[in-house]
Amino acid sequence: MTALDLSGPVGVAGAGTMGQGIAQVALVAGHPVRLYDAVPGRAGDAAAAIGTRLDRLVEKDRMTAADRDAARARLLPAEDLTEFADCALVVEAVQERLEAKQELFRALEDVVDGDCLLATNTSSLSVTAIGGSLRSAGRLVGLHFFNPAPLLPLVEVVSGFATDVTSATRAYETARAWGKTPVACADTPGFIVNRIARPFYAEAFAVYEAQAADPATIDAVLRESGGFRMGAFELTDLIGQDVNESVTHSVWQAFFQDVRFTPSLAQRRLVESGHLGRKTGHGWYDYADDAERPEPHTAEPADRPPYVVAEGNLGPAAELVAMIREAGIQVREEDEDHGTRLVLPSGGQLVLADGQTSVEFRDVVYFDLALDYRRATRIALSAGHDTLPQTLGEAIGLFQALGKQVSVIGDVPGMIVARTVARIVDLAHDAVAKGVATEEDIDTAMRLGVNYPLGPFEWGRRLGRDFAYDLLDDLHLRDPSGRYAPSLALYRHAYATEKREGAS
Repeated sequence: MTALDLSGPVGVAGAGTMGQGIAQVALVAGHPVRLYDAVPGRAGDAAAAIGTRLDRLVEKDRMTAADRDAARARLLPAEDLTEFADCALVVEAVQERLEAKQELFRALEDVVDGDCLLATNTSSLSVTAIGGSLRSAGRLVGLHFFNPAPLLPLVEVVSGFATDVTSATRAYETARAWGKTPVACADTPGFIVNRIARPFYAEAFAVYEAQAADPATIDAVLRESGGFRMGAFELTDLIGQDVNESVTHSVWQAFFQDVRFTPSLAQRRLVESGHLGRKTGHGWYDYADDAERPEPHTAEPADRPPYVVAEGNLGPAAELVAMIREAGIQVREEDEDHGTRLVLPSGGQLVLADGQTSVEFRDVVYFDLALDYRRATRIALSAGHDTLPQTLGEAIGLFQALGKQVSVIGDVPGMIVARTVARIVDLAHDAVAKGVATEEDIDTAMRLGVNYPLGPFEWGRRLGRDFAYDLLDDLHLRDPSGRYAPSLALYRHAYATEKREGAS
C-alpha cells in the first residue's frame, strides 16, 4: 500500500492552530487542500495565516517563491463540508470532545467517497470510540501530529479496534511521504508518548509534594543531570497546566484509575487557582516582567576528600571511578560481592539511588542517576537524619572536585532522575508486552515527540538489565500503593531471561 497520490485533495476540518499546521504540511507536500471550520470566516482567516507562514519560509530560503505561489493556489477555504466530496483524505482537528468528533465523522460519511481515508488528530480520546458510530469504521485511523505540526517530525499512526490494516498502512506511508517520521501504535490511552511520558511529570510533582525539593531544583536536576531539555515544572508551564493535567486525568480515567497514572494534587490546586503557566503569566513560576526566576538549591563549596574506597561495581555510575582519579583523588578498589558503593574517609557510604532511603542506614548519602556523569553539570545528593555532617560534606566536596554543582534534596527513595527514568523504562516494557508498539517505535516516539535524550529501551540498555526493576521493586516496598510496582514485562526482562541464560 502506497501513500496518497499528490493529486488527491486533503481536507482538514478545524482551522485552529493544529488544523492550520496539518493543512500546511499537506500543502507543502504538494496536495490540494480544503480547510473547513464550523465558525464562519475562520477558515478564510486560517488560510491567510498559512499564507503568511509560507512567506516566512521564502524569506528564510526554505521555499521558493514559485513553490509558495503554487501552494497558495492549492489552498481553498471551505464554507461547507460538502466541499470535501472529492477528498482522498480528511483529517479532523476539532475540539477534544468525543461527541463533537463523532458527529463530524458521521456527517463526513454522507459526503466523501467510500475510499476516502478518514483520520482524527485526537491526542487523548479513543480512536475506536470516535469511529464506533460510523458505518465504515475500518477507514478511520488516528494521525496524531505534535504541535507545531510543520516543525515537529513525529506522527503517531493509531489503529483503532476496527481500523483496517490497509487504512493504517496508507496513513503511515502518507505521513512519511509528507516528510514526517511515523510510528505505528495500537489504540491505547495516551497512545505512545502521552502514555509513557506521564512519570516525567508525576515523579517531579511527587518529589515536590514530599517537600524534598523546590521546582527550580528539581528542574535543574532533570536538565543538568538527567539530560532532559526542560524540567517538568517549566515544561508544564509552557504546555499549560490545564492542558497537561487534562491529558494526565484522561489517561488515568481511561486506565480505570490505575494508580500508576494518578494525577498530582499540587497540579490540581495550581489549575484551580488559575495559574496555568506562561499563558496566564504565572504557573509553577512567575512570568511577570519584573519577576526573578528562582535559583536551584546549590551547596556551598566543601573540601574534597583525600581518597575514596570503591567497593564492587558502581553499575551505571562506573565512570565515576576514572573521573575521581583524574581529579587527583586517590581511589582504593575493593572487590566486594555485597556492595556497589564508594566509602568516604568518614566511613560513610556514597551509594547510587536504588529505591531505598538514607534513614534506613547508619551513615549513607545517596547520589542521583545521570545520563552521562562526565557531561552532567549538576548532581543531586540526599541524606538521612543519621548521616554525619562530615559524610555529607565529603560527598559534596567529591562531586564539586569533579566540576559538578551539587543540590542536596530530601531523603526520598529513588531521588529524582533515577525514579523517573526507571518508571519510564517500565511503562515502555509494559507497552511492548501489551502490543501497543515496537521497541524501536517507542524509542523514536519519545526522542522526537518529547525530546528525551534517549529512548526508554536505549536508556535501559545503558543502565543494565536489572537496574530499573530493582529500583522500582525497592520503591514498591516503601510505597505499596502499586504506583511503583514493576510490571511483569520488566520482571521478565530483568530476571527471567537472565535465569534462562544462566541455566543454559
